[in-house]
Order: sequence, then structure tokens, then C-alpha cells
Amino acid sequence: MALLDWITEASGPVVKGQGVILRLPRGADYEAWAELRQASQDYLQPWEPLWPDDDLSRAAYRRRMSVYQREREAGNAWPFFVFDERSRALLGAITLSNVRRGVAETATLGYWIGQRYAGRGHGTAAVRVAVDYAFEGLRLHRVEAACVPHNQASRRVLEKSGFALEGRAKAYLKINGDWADHLLFGVVNDGTKRGG
Repeated sequence: MALLDWITEASGPVVKGQGVILRLPRGADYEAWAELRQASQDYLQPWEPLWPDDDLSRAAYRRRMSVYQREREAGNAWPFFVFDERSRALLGAITLSNVRRGVAETATLGYWIGQRYAGRGHGTAAVRVAVDYAFEGLRLHRVEAACVPHNQASRRVLEKSGFALEGRAKAYLKINGDWADHLLFGVVNDGTKRGG
């Protein structure tokens, strides 16, 4: 990835901490994103909705970028790609979505890390930095997250990032083709810094 591409970002936040950089996805990220998703498909599929047949195509990526832009412009979501601060390698993605203002001031957090980078603390770093951005940058009061009960790695990431288990939702999301129960987690803005 060219250094100029990093410097000439048109707009949007770049959030750094704990060895990761979160920044908005770009068209130029397509090849790295598609390669990482393809290489990680078997690893990620048990925890995600079924992928459409064309999910990794350039056309589907462009549609995804259009949706991201509309959601950002509406203030409903903040999708970020996660990069290693030193190598600038794409590690995964993290999104603050379903942003609700007014009496809620909350968002839902979702994330994935490519298989080759899993288990090295990148997910925890990205979650901590994203939550700090939600509280400090977006001035939210609460961030929620969910994972299927047998996804122990995701549960550990959330717990290490300050989230508390709040309950269990029956048939909460359709994951890998089936309605799956989810453990519900939340963290409230108490002024604690999670990033670095």
C-alpha cells in the first residue's frame, strides 16, 4: 500500500493506539481485503452471516463502500479497517453501527480479524481503540456487542476490553445460515481509557 494513499485520505478519522490503526475503508484496499477475507473464509464463516456468492467481487466491494459512505453521512455507522501500525498490513475490520442518539447515545460493535493475525491481541487492541473513539470522538454513552456462546475468542476480547456480560438473547442473529443465540455485552462510558 502506497504511503501517499495513507497521507491523502479525503476525510474521516484515523484512530491509533495499542499497535493498531483504525481508518475508513478505501477503494484501494479492495485487493488486500478480498485476499484476507478469502484466506480466512473457513475461519470466519462459523461466526458470520452467510456470504453472498459474489461477496468478494470488486462490484460487491464497491456496493459495500457506498453503503458505508451513506451510513457515515447519516451518522449511523463508523466502519473502520484495522491495520498493523508498523507494517500497515490489513488485519481485519471493526464497525460501530446502529448509532442511536438522544436518550440512548449508544452503538453496536462488530469486528473480525483475519485468521493469520488471530490470537495475537489485534482484536483486543482494535476493540479498545474503537470504544475509546466511541466515547471520546463520538461522545457516546454506551457500546454494545454480542457473540455466539461458543465463540470463546470473541468473548475473551470483549471481557479484556471492559465489556460486561449482560444476558443472553434467543435466536438473536442469523449466523452461518441459522438463527443463533447470542451473549449480550455492554460497556458504559465511565471515563476509563481503553486504548493506548
